[in-house]
Amino acid sequence: MKNNHNIKKNSVLTWFKRLAVAAVLFPLNSCDESFMERQPLDKISETDVWSDEKLIEAFVNSCYNVRHGFLVDYYMMPLSDEAYRRGRETYHLINRGELTPVNNTALDHWGNFYGIVTNCNIFFKNIERAPIGESLKARMIGEVTFLRAYAYFRLISLYGGVPLITDVFELNDDFTVTRNSYAECSDFVVHELTKASDLLPLTYTGANVGRVTKGAALALKARALLYAASPLNNPSNDKVKWQAAADAAKVVVDMNAYSLYPSYKSLFLTPFNSEIIWSQQFRNNQKVEHSIELHFFPNGSGGYGQVNPLHNLVDAFELKSGKLPAEDPAYNPQVPYENRDPRFYDCILYDGAKWQDREIGSYLPGGPDSSEGVEGWNASFTSYSVRKFVNESIGRPSATNLGNTPWVFIRYAEVLLNYAEAMFQLGDEKTAREYVNKVRSRESVQMPAVTETGANLLKRIQHERQIELVFEEHRFFDVRRWKIAMATDNEDAKKMVITRNAATGAKIYKVEVFQPRSFNERNHLVPIPQSEIERNAKLEQNPGY
Repeated sequence: MKNNHNIKKNSVLTWFKRLAVAAVLFPLNSCDESFMERQPLDKISETDVWSDEKLIEAFVNSCYNVRHGFLVDYYMMPLSDEAYRRGRETYHLINRGELTPVNNTALDHWGNFYGIVTNCNIFFKNIERAPIGESLKARMIGEVTFLRAYAYFRLISLYGGVPLITDVFELNDDFTVTRNSYAECSDFVVHELTKASDLLPLTYTGANVGRVTKGAALALKARALLYAASPLNNPSNDKVKWQAAADAAKVVVDMNAYSLYPSYKSLFLTPFNSEIIWSQQFRNNQKVEHSIELHFFPNGSGGYGQVNPLHNLVDAFELKSGKLPAEDPAYNPQVPYENRDPRFYDCILYDGAKWQDREIGSYLPGGPDSSEGVEGWNASFTSYSVRKFVNESIGRPSATNLGNTPWVFIRYAEVLLNYAEAMFQLGDEKTAREYVNKVRSRESVQMPAVTETGANLLKRIQHERQIELVFEEHRFFDVRRWKIAMATDNEDAKKMVITRNAATGAKIYKVEVFQPRSFNERNHLVPIPQSEIERNAKLEQNPGY
């Protein structure tokens, strides 16, 4: 395999030539730059590295370079029933059910996460003999234990069981390895996160704020156990697994360390608030690391409009009554955006939405955000744009004018919904409703309480995750682990077509299909890249590919 082992004695030097990456994750003043003056980077020996506290810390910082949700070519929201990705054929192949081991560019996470595993393994090989303080050493071990566990969790969530590699490969080692089972990998992830939680602090101060914490390890453990208990990975519906998931989520709740942030919209723009458990911070004013404003802003405001929410998703947002549009007789399809769940207005830009100093105009003819706008080549194919995450206060985005929205890997609302789902599966519907309704009663949301029972309650729990966690890389995995993707991802993608009478200003709204979609049974797992199969004769491909 390409990226899951390291066979060069001096390969560690690569990471110090990339110290700028680590410096963006954590301020440079936490890694005294004076050590850089000792000798040229290409003269640093492996002994130097593991004998110097600052170099070791820089290495740990580089292990945080995990793939996040704002990477342009790896957006996951268009790979579910949330959105459409304009201008990338590899996304359309996946949405048409044509994913293969050789055209999986948008879902090729293998190399990134095994690269993290490799560097974590290098750390573990060397850290015990490092002459640094035991307290700092323990914290670093906790961090890297967490990061390796996270990498493996993402791998198994995509591919199923993968090779569990915990050592550094040497020149004479046999590089051909078999896949471990999903259960073996999941057990490893849970064990490692338990270990990490015992080593990590509850909080940090100063330059270390942003590192993974005890709460992050426990929350990721709860997610991993929930996935392991779900129908895709637990076909016998073993209640012991659901109990483990419930217990793990409740541990995080009982920490009393987190709370729902009052404003849904602001929580994604406010670093280190009460709801965020683990996030990645960015400093686009120093070096561009993501450009979501350019990619998400509507074309009438200088954005590329590349990620277009589907009307399917818009229809999933309830009215303030707590009913879906299709269920509420008060819903008027010619006034489609009135009286909706407040989260709709925080997440979606639609025709007529208040935006900066104007209204969004996706109508034809001549709408400023339509294909007939000033930059019509960047018009949304669905008449919708992503509002969630974007910092509209920056004005007109450009390569030098971007926001610093953090990517939130884990937040408290997810933990509450994890607990609700697990408790439902254990038969405690009262507690399940209680925790779903905690999320729905956020100060800025205040949606009616869920009252359903039985199978309808499960649907409401799943629906609440779809809305509350929209665009946060949960939907892709949720519909697969629940085994409902054969329904959700086989539904054709829909758009809204708006026609405006130029004389009167009256508009007609019409929903149309614009992209047929297909999901096959094999698509519950992603194919291992063919290049990895060819490198390793023992590596078995996922069924159906």
